[in-house]
Amino acid sequence: MSDDASAEEKRAWQLAQQDSRTPAEDKEMLRCAQAAAAHWVEATAGLDHVRATVLLAHAYALVGDGKGALQYARQVFALVRSREDSPAWEIALAHAVLAHAAAANDERSLHGTHYARAKSLGGALTDPEESALFEATFRVIPPPG
Repeated sequence: MSDDASAEEKRAWQLAQQDSRTPAEDKEMLRCAQAAAAHWVEATAGLDHVRATVLLAHAYALVGDGKGALQYARQVFALVRSREDSPAWEIALAHAVLAHAAAANDERSLHGTHYARAKSLGGALTDPEESALFEATFRVIPPPG
């Protein structure tokens, strides 16, 4: 990944992990996520494509664009499920972003199902780095109800 794309990706995740953002920060988060994803999709495949799409789904859900979030979250879920070697943290994250997108789109059943699955899978992660990545994303997803 180029240094610019890496910086865009890092900035998007920093903004996504904040407890709150200004409207300008929301725009910046989406712009950074889109720039990083454009690079990943053009330059790589596999895991980087999954990460790019996770970031897009998460960012769209955070700004309340349920339709956009759901589009990307479904892509993530399909990508992860299509690979036999998807690691546990990636599967947990796919469920988490699908839950978040469903919440942003007011799809309560889908939200509840994937939130519970993400929580279960995420709670079983044993690698501290993978667990920290999952938790940083999962903590901003609203619980069902």
